[in-house]
Amino acid sequence: MSLSLSIVVPTLNEADHMEPLLTGLAALREAGAEIILADGGSDDGTADLADNSIRVLHAPRGRARQMNTGAATAQGDWLLFLHADTRLPSAVEEMLRKAMADGGPDWGFFPVRLTGKAPLLRWIEKGINWRSRWSRIATGDQAVFIRKSRFEALGGFADIPLMEDIEFCKRLKQNGAQPLIFGQPVTTSSRRWEERGILLTIVSMWALRAAYACGAPPRWLVKFYYPAPAERAS
Repeated sequence: MSLSLSIVVPTLNEADHMEPLLTGLAALREAGAEIILADGGSDDGTADLADNSIRVLHAPRGRARQMNTGAATAQGDWLLFLHADTRLPSAVEEMLRKAMADGGPDWGFFPVRLTGKAPLLRWIEKGINWRSRWSRIATGDQAVFIRKSRFEALGGFADIPLMEDIEFCKRLKQNGAQPLIFGQPVTTSSRRWEERGILLTIVSMWALRAAYACGAPPRWLVKFYYPAPAERAS
């Protein structure tokens, strides 16, 4: 049975990740899943690396806008929002089929594993996974999975430059939608921690989340976390 799933990948200058991304999605594509690259204006040839079986859309820059653009044209009954540097677990097809068929929650997300080898990253993984299980709020790195009708009923992601994933999950909670948390993790790049320093990145991210929780507008917060937001990678 064909998998009625559309995988939306927002990209911006992700050429280095395209080959492993598409290789990792090959089995789902063969099972009938639609792969949509919503590109925000890459200048490194990212979109050119997609083969003919991948739909490439040119979207307004900004992760929320790119994901909304991809979702608007998606043909699947379910959506999976995936970052270009995140890899799904090997048993993902079986996991998704079960989630679609069992009549349970109509949205969910995955635990996360980071690629780096630094011991501190193992604690970061544990913290992210504990926090998301307790709060029922996921970040984009955790590959949010949702029934398309639910996504559309909520109006998609808010048009904000940062925290679009947090804001979306909060709206799901407010509407009484409890998530399915898959049993196997996705593997995502630890580049943001390694490039900026692990401890500094932890402090920065928690400070931003705290500021957002206190009502700071995302358009202000993005200036602190992304010095050049126009060049933000998806």
